[in-house]
Amino acid sequence: MQDLLSAKFAALADPTRRAILGRLALGETTLSDLARPLAMTTPGVAKHLKVLEHAGLIARGERSAIRPVRLQPEAFADVQNWIDACRRHWEGSFDRLAAHLAETAERADAP
Repeated sequence: MQDLLSAKFAALADPTRRAILGRLALGETTLSDLARPLAMTTPGVAKHLKVLEHAGLIARGERSAIRPVRLQPEAFADVQNWIDACRRHWEGSFDRLAAHLAETAERADAP
């Protein structure tokens, strides 16, 4: 089984799911309201919601005629932490490369 971080990245890889998350960032809504601007059937959107829910990025209301869908912003924390760690790694690597190139240039300029 996939780890949760991989499930989140897989869910975020799809542009339709990102559009759904963008809409949910404005507030909770219903399945039919999500489907309308996407020009998709509600069963099609429901499949995307299942992926997002499995990844922990959204939550759905209790079973009823209208189940509100809402964003789970705290679920993005581990994605952000992973991205921040990558950024620190690459920024550190680029800083070391810049220092090395500066040192090499200084040695080349020295008599």
